[in-house]
Amino acid sequence: MVDVNEVPMPAWTERGTGDTLVLLLHGVGGGRKVWPWQLEALAAAGYRAAAWDMPGYGDSALIDPYDMAGIAQACSRLVRHLGASRTVLVGHSMGGMVAQQLMASEPDQVQGLVLYGTSPAFGRPEGDWQQSFLRARLAPLDAGGTMPELAASLVQVMLGENCDPAGVAVAIESMGSLRPEVYRASLNALVGFDQRAALDRIAVPTLALVGERDGNAPPAVMSKMAAKIRGAEYVCMPGAGHLASMEQPAAFNAILLAFLERHFPTRTTRAC
Repeated sequence: MVDVNEVPMPAWTERGTGDTLVLLLHGVGGGRKVWPWQLEALAAAGYRAAAWDMPGYGDSALIDPYDMAGIAQACSRLVRHLGASRTVLVGHSMGGMVAQQLMASEPDQVQGLVLYGTSPAFGRPEGDWQQSFLRARLAPLDAGGTMPELAASLVQVMLGENCDPAGVAVAIESMGSLRPEVYRASLNALVGFDQRAALDRIAVPTLALVGERDGNAPPAVMSKMAAKIRGAEYVCMPGAGHLASMEQPAAFNAILLAFLERHFPTRTTRAC
């Protein structure tokens, strides 16, 4: 077990001063800079919003070993440091796995979950499919390519329809700026993740949110996951791909805020 006090404090950006903290957890290739639309919308609605750099990303120190347990402990340390009375985790892709890992190990730290474009399991590290996935994702780097080159091609594959050009540009810039060794470490950390057995123990308001055209975390996977979480809500965004919060920020924010207002109303929403 990783000692939370020995994990470096991650870097984060914060907006707003509400009683409910909404902590945004990015996926592989992301970072705290991929959430500008959500930080602004959440703060305007009366929430305290924060976005982190996962260990090794942006201004956050790399941890060793680099695994899901250590990453979740880093998240726990940030949650404790921010000290909110209520914390809602919004986890995208690998960030959704971090949220599930933290929920399983320290459920008292989390009062709400938004699992977005993610999965409860990735399988066995030594499995044929998992190894094939790693080879495919790392092949451009193994062939001498750069992260900016990889980002320019990979982001396009993950998009849906009618994407906001500004959001696409942010996604490409964020992934392109990631150090290759951190990208490799992240992929190896998520292969083998499995929290399927913990889904029925989640006892907080939960939203499962997915893009209709998400090929990384397909709607069928996320609807099945939602069905195993007591009382979970499920929403599929028409036309959106794996990067829905950047592709369609206004539509994404409307869904997120509606969920928060139902379960964690602010003074602003109570007055409406």
